Amino acid sequence: MEERLQKILSQWGIASRRQAEEMIRRSRVRVNGDLAHLGQKVDPQKDTITVDGKPVSSGQRPNLVYLLLHKSVGVVSTCHDPQGRKTVLDLLPPELHSGQGIHPVGRLDIDSTGAIILTNDGELTFWLTHPRHSIPKTYRVLVEGHPTESVLRMWRQGVLLDGRKTRPAQVKLIKNFADTTCLEIILKEGRNRQIRRVAELLGHPVIKLHRTAIGPIQLQSPGSKSLREGEYRHLEESEIRFLQKVKADSY
Repeated sequence: MEERLQKILSQWGIASRRQAEEMIRRSRVRVNGDLAHLGQKVDPQKDTITVDGKPVSSGQRPNLVYLLLHKSVGVVSTCHDPQGRKTVLDLLPPELHSGQGIHPVGRLDIDSTGAIILTNDGELTFWLTHPRHSIPKTYRVLVEGHPTESVLRMWRQGVLLDGRKTRPAQVKLIKNFADTTCLEIILKEGRNRQIRRVAELLGHPVIKLHRTAIGPIQLQSPGSKSLREGEYRHLEESEIRFLQKVKADSY
């Protein structure tokens, strides 16, 4: 049965759908010897697919891996960086990610720290990063100054960004310091640098931004110590079931 090429590459654990699309754009993928194109449909039972000149197939799919990483400052949330900066994959041992198709689910900007999921389950990545889904993500944020209750109310209700209002957010005051304030923010959307941009608009620029949890998946797993920056762990079975339920509910 024919399916879109990027979906097949995702199902086989070669890359996420978006990464597969980028590979096709860069002329890294061929079907029966011919350069592939976006939207192309193929029959994996009949067609020969190659990536970087090497044949790929469903039988080569590695075991599915689900990791939680504590991203450090200065690390980019991509598999490769043209500027040569350290990526999230560089924080993993080579034997874990080499040839496994592991990639980050979503992003944290280079100046932020905290929880990020990595997997080679491309279909799961597609659904978790789709705009229709709203897994809550929890952040600890240190901002300049002391936001008033009216400012926090505006943040909770939504702020206009690029002509479109942000979705309602949970914003809780944790502690006031001499010149700064610590907030807990829970979002159900993830526009590019959203927290930083909203904080800037409201007059309280972000000093530090740290993601503590993705849904029920926390840097501190049940019965164990919290992950330090640069450390990772395999997800618990209950956490994987949560992610798979999100995926199943998407169909």
